[in-house]
Amino acid sequence: MLPNGIRDAAILHNGVRMPWLGLGVFRSEAGAEVEGAVASALELGYRHVDTATMYGNEAGVGDAVRRSGLAREDVFVTTKVWNSDQGYDATLRAYERSLEQLGFQYADLYLVHWPVKGKSKDTWRAMQRLYREGRVRAIGVCNFKVHHLEEVMADADVVPMVNQVEYHPFLAQHEVRSFCREHSIQIEAWAPLVRGKLDHPVLIELARQHGKTPAQVVLRWDLQHGVVTIPKSVRPERIAENAGIFDFTLSADDMQRIDALNEDRRLGPDPDNISF
Repeated sequence: MLPNGIRDAAILHNGVRMPWLGLGVFRSEAGAEVEGAVASALELGYRHVDTATMYGNEAGVGDAVRRSGLAREDVFVTTKVWNSDQGYDATLRAYERSLEQLGFQYADLYLVHWPVKGKSKDTWRAMQRLYREGRVRAIGVCNFKVHHLEEVMADADVVPMVNQVEYHPFLAQHEVRSFCREHSIQIEAWAPLVRGKLDHPVLIELARQHGKTPAQVVLRWDLQHGVVTIPKSVRPERIAENAGIFDFTLSADDMQRIDALNEDRRLGPDPDNISF
């Protein structure tokens, strides 16, 4: 069933509801900028915010959620363990620091930010402990290819609930998406709007046909592929535009035309070759 509104949510394999549309805050400055962006999103009906230790703005996210007047349980908040904090004990400590920054008793979703060779298994053991102890509602990974997932899952008691990956019309992640579907792992898109590079003729034409912007067309394409999406913006008008994706539907032909744009082209690093 296609999402019909901003409050609609994917159901993770442990039964937790994760809103299909969220606000990403990568490169949103700590303090007034990130607080303003989150406040705007929540006022518009968003109920999902994605941050990370590495972003340096967890405190602002937490402050904005508290000031919104919404109940904590009504806002789905994700954060992530950074690479230098990976390993069993270090991950447990990193989670406590994130909760301190957020000012929360729990996160809704805690993710391993990148696969780190030699540490991913121990990091995942720590994630499982946090989950089993009820400290976090769901756990998952980011930027994991199939072989990274297979390595972690070989010894895991808990299958990741989410894999957040770079995903957009020029990087369709077919192999990863197929594996995740098979194992009931929810795919989530970062950089869904290709960092603003949406001037492809196909996207422009489809936007004109539907009376939408290219960004709205791409975000709708995400949803119709069953992909949770977290476009980043700090501008209230853009945050509002990104939410205007629930009043139209792309046809099967529209979807195929966007699918055909895939070039397996990354904007970000290849997870097999990271040095940070």
